[in-house]
Amino acid sequence: MSGPQAHGSGPHHGNGHGHDDGHGHHHGNGHHHHNGNSHGNGPCQWESLGGTLTSPPSAVSWGPNRLDIFAIGTDSACWHRAWTGTSWSGWESLGGVLISTPAAVSWGPNRIDLFTQGTDSAIWHNWWSGSAWGGWESLGGVLQSAPTAVSWGPNRLDVFAVGTDSAVWHKWWDGSAWGGWESLGGVLHAKQGVSAVSWGASRLDLFAVGTDHGLWHNWWGGSSWGGWESLGGTLQSAPVAVSWGSNRLDVFALRTDHALGHRWWDGRSWGGWESLGGPGGALESTPAAVSSAANLLDVYAVGPSSAVYHLAWNGSTWSTWQSIGGAFVRQPVAVSWGPGRIDAFAAGTDWALWHKW
Repeated sequence: MSGPQAHGSGPHHGNGHGHDDGHGHHHGNGHHHHNGNSHGNGPCQWESLGGTLTSPPSAVSWGPNRLDIFAIGTDSACWHRAWTGTSWSGWESLGGVLISTPAAVSWGPNRIDLFTQGTDSAIWHNWWSGSAWGGWESLGGVLQSAPTAVSWGPNRLDVFAVGTDSAVWHKWWDGSAWGGWESLGGVLHAKQGVSAVSWGASRLDLFAVGTDHGLWHNWWGGSSWGGWESLGGTLQSAPVAVSWGSNRLDVFALRTDHALGHRWWDGRSWGGWESLGGPGGALESTPAAVSSAANLLDVYAVGPSSAVYHLAWNGSTWSTWQSIGGAFVRQPVAVSWGPGRIDAFAAGTDWALWHKW
């Protein structure tokens, strides 16, 4: 079997509808502003980065003008490409026999940690230390969802997944050792997984869809877990959470009417559910959400004709939904490495990786 292979044609046209069969565990967002790299001036068309993917991609940035992209290839291994500031590296295999999109997180310059689910239902971890990959290590567990990971500070990692008991399970790295798996309880929808975000040191917020199809929230305040609280709603996709500042949270998910639902925490209370609609009310994938600066939000999702659609919050109002083209089979992911900069990635109908900025 083979890993990613190059493709020459891409998703500039297509028909049918994309569908969600991955997990929205990704962070980042912004407006399509050019950053001065070698791709030309202004917002680009989609460019193919090749490969043959069997999972949605994940993306992370550990510094200005740096991007690292990961996905599962047809050989069930993890494959990696990087933007170094001037050019894209080639695809490299990181090995493994994996079944979920790697969750990628960075807690500092030149540091990346990857978490994924193996065929043994355990969580596996690999890391880039600045000069080499550490290799896959098992963190154990018997889980039925892909993991999500977040870092609230240097040398700190927190990993979450849904167990076979439908509860959320948690494991953490404190800078010197891994803690054991702990149950955070809950009765959650395993297919949708968990979304995790941190808005400050020693602060974590978790969001998941319950078996009642509502949104559930739990949080770590620095000394204890708050416990699961219902935020209501009737959802059909994984939730995606983003924070653009201290004590601020925005959560998005696809509703059962195929519109985008949104709730937010302003530091004092939760705003009620609002519908942000969709192109013809027909979004087809888990959304990707990102913030490139305070009070800015960008959301992406697959919609009619398998194109990606974009919605932006400019600090006072929401834009209308705009098609940014392409033809895709899985939900997009978006990441921001600096103010006003956003990069979006998705697997095309040709199963190659596509990029737009």
